[in-house]
Amino acid sequence: MEILMSITVGVLFMVGTYMILTKSLLRVIIGLILLSHGAHLLLLTMAGLQRGTPPLLSLGSEAYADPLPQALILTAIVISFGVTSFLLVLAYRTYKEHKTDDLDQLRGSADE
Repeated sequence: MEILMSITVGVLFMVGTYMILTKSLLRVIIGLILLSHGAHLLLLTMAGLQRGTPPLLSLGSEAYADPLPQALILTAIVISFGVTSFLLVLAYRTYKEHKTDDLDQLRGSADE
């Protein structure tokens, strides 16, 4: 299962990097979203995909699941949601002001 997750992480990083290098501002934001999802899956995969019971003291089990990776990923999801919403609002305001989302046109000239 770790091999499949590693391939998925690699594909998400590859597509996210490709989309960041495009000229459209919206595609750059989608690329950042894909990179953050790849990072979440990478954290989960590197923690080890294992089965076990919840770490409760009343249960007498031999294997327990580690709750720390899930807590880190949940925090990262909330942070990436906030960053994504900020970037979408920023892209909307940029499009509204300049009437384009092409990064070459938004770059400006050398005398500015």
